[in-house]
Amino acid sequence: MQMEAKDAAAILDVRSVVEAISTDDDSAPVYQVESLCMRCHENGTTRFLLTLIPHFRKILLSAFECSHCNERNNEVQFAGEIQPRGSRYRVEFASGDQKMLNRQVVKSDTATIKIPQLDFEIPPEAQRGSLSTVEGILLRACEELQALQDERKKVDPQTAEAIDHFILKLKACATGDSSFTFILDDPAGNSFVENPFAPSVDPSLSIEFYERTHEQNALLGYALDPTQSSEASVEPHGSVGAVAGRRAIAQGNSPEFAEALFRYTAPEEVMTFPSTCGACAVSCETRMFLTKIPYFQEVIVMASTCDACGYRNSELKPGGAIPDKGKKVSVSVKNISDLSRDVIKSDTASVIIPEIDLELTSGTLGGIVTTVEGLITKISEALERVHGFTFGDSLEEGRKNKWQDFRARLIKLLSLEEPWTLIMDDALANSFIAPSCDDIKDDHQLTIEEYERSWEQNEELGLNDMDTSAADAAYNDNE
Repeated sequence: MQMEAKDAAAILDVRSVVEAISTDDDSAPVYQVESLCMRCHENGTTRFLLTLIPHFRKILLSAFECSHCNERNNEVQFAGEIQPRGSRYRVEFASGDQKMLNRQVVKSDTATIKIPQLDFEIPPEAQRGSLSTVEGILLRACEELQALQDERKKVDPQTAEAIDHFILKLKACATGDSSFTFILDDPAGNSFVENPFAPSVDPSLSIEFYERTHEQNALLGYALDPTQSSEASVEPHGSVGAVAGRRAIAQGNSPEFAEALFRYTAPEEVMTFPSTCGACAVSCETRMFLTKIPYFQEVIVMASTCDACGYRNSELKPGGAIPDKGKKVSVSVKNISDLSRDVIKSDTASVIIPEIDLELTSGTLGGIVTTVEGLITKISEALERVHGFTFGDSLEEGRKNKWQDFRARLIKLLSLEEPWTLIMDDALANSFIAPSCDDIKDDHQLTIEEYERSWEQNEELGLNDMDTSAADAAYNDNE
């Protein structure tokens, strides 16, 4: 990447550059610093630019150029924070579709790239932070494998021949002549693969967010408690009364979350147990209580607050047995009061709004407690965050206008100019939309439909291989 600086730009020392780019000024200029060229060992120039990819992350671009030997390289580093959860992007590429290989990819310093069909992996240290395309990443890998082939052929001809065959397979993937799976796994959550069909669903792209292991937190530089392990069991160690419990839930959650919960319950007792902060990985305390929501079921509310970094997190988990059937809940939104209906969306629920052709697969947004209005707002924010290049200069004008039109239609739902339908399809029946009246039978805008889960849905949920016979026998013996 070649970046032009102003002619009057002065050469600064490293400390001055760090202080300059550490500010919150979004209009930061290009900074230059003298640095050693690793090829000819003469002094070259490194340029730094702090920039913001709209609706994605702040990144630091650095470009080195040596005037003595013409050596050049570039790098992308992330200036923002590490995300609460890791991310895994998976893209299926069919043969003969080279256009799809132009997807833009942001790869952070901590991301790993895998192609399972070739048993090929690019570890984080092999290709550092970069802004490229899928094709560019694969071709760069081919070039790096090819770099030392002449020396290998002299020392180990057999290995060199095997690498030549592998390079041909990798180039076939890069040119679209072979089908393959592209996986970008980043424990820091700061990597990204473009969806060229945004805001519509991309059938080839799947995104998974996951909790980091203790080992991954350690690699990211978090200070870990040596007495804790990922296999350590969590045992209850106390409880608090109703007043303290209510205060704890309110402090550990957003006001919207706490207010919605307290409409249905006032916990008599809140259990507390030790846990680990998802942001800084130090020991903290999690509070939990069980409550029954009318016309729904028992749910477990958990809230964590970290005194070390101030991180707050809340989760809503279903209580009781796994239902035999899935459930589809739909509501016709016609007036202002419908926007205030309470919504509980589990992490296994998909969200559908037919009027704007919107469908969010299960896992998107995770489990949340909100309102209809709050859900639309969160969907808009999540789409902008995930599709990081939507408003960037790299997107062609036609696709940018398509996304802007979709976002306008999404926000327009809140103005209620026309009625629209919100559908939540949950294979585990753990999602809920509150009725607008005391008796759910009198709410004619709300419909609830139960259905038999398919074999594929049970397989995805891990129910086909679940064997509870030993636990059932032990329970009956205790009875």
